[in-house]
Amino acid sequence: MPEVNLEKHGKIYYIEKGSSQKDTIILLHGLGNRSISWKKQLDLLGEDYHVIAWDAPGYGESDDPDPWLCHFSEFADILYEFVETLKLKNIFLLGHSMGAAIAIDFTYRYPEKVRKLIIAAPTRGGAFIDEATNKSKLENRLHAVNKEGSVKLARDRTENLFSSHASKELIKKSEKIMQQVRPAGYSSVAYSLYNLNQKEIYSRIRTPTLVICGEEDRVTPVPESEYIHQQIPQSELILLSKAGHVCFLEQAESFRNSIVCFLKKT
Repeated sequence: MPEVNLEKHGKIYYIEKGSSQKDTIILLHGLGNRSISWKKQLDLLGEDYHVIAWDAPGYGESDDPDPWLCHFSEFADILYEFVETLKLKNIFLLGHSMGAAIAIDFTYRYPEKVRKLIIAAPTRGGAFIDEATNKSKLENRLHAVNKEGSVKLARDRTENLFSSHASKELIKKSEKIMQQVRPAGYSSVAYSLYNLNQKEIYSRIRTPTLVICGEEDRVTPVPESEYIHQQIPQSELILLSKAGHVCFLEQAESFRNSIVCFLKKT
């Protein structure tokens, strides 16, 4: 797996597929995932594009952030340094769940870098729930990763990411990946979700955007995607049947086809 050494933020590892002569898609994973979670999409999208999936700071083989991060804008700044170091321009940016929050922030602040934006199972975060519930979610996430450990965390939470149609094999594979989460990365995202407030950003994004959500998503249900779609001016919404939160895994072909169709539109 390649790596880059960022001057300000240490090592970031990534998986790469497809010719670097083609248009680049950067894939940003979710809270319990890492770059390898995108393997199927890397294979599918790599036929037509240059595809890069990173391990976010504190995940996989990437260095831990020190100190821990508290806002997705901090993740987006690291992504900016990552993109600059790799000398990438005019990219397509695809973020899933917490990765969508990073992608939204990045696209808003660095619009000249992003040709088109795709957000899958996006979350609106703490700004749309009451403070007591938001604080409880934060405390539960921190306790799960720092006290109970990643193995129990994965066992307790993986199945909820899928629809009722998912195979046991697919769930098991995802559980093994979630077992690899580390306190630095998971806690940084937990704090960032607690602080997340992009209410004023959505309507200011002028980049063509595709919003994708599984119809059976129990983590970030369809109304979250519908709201964000309604707020972003140049956006489209696609709902995938027989898919939950990790719709890019459950309906890999449909997910890929939706993206390619969107990216090829003039």
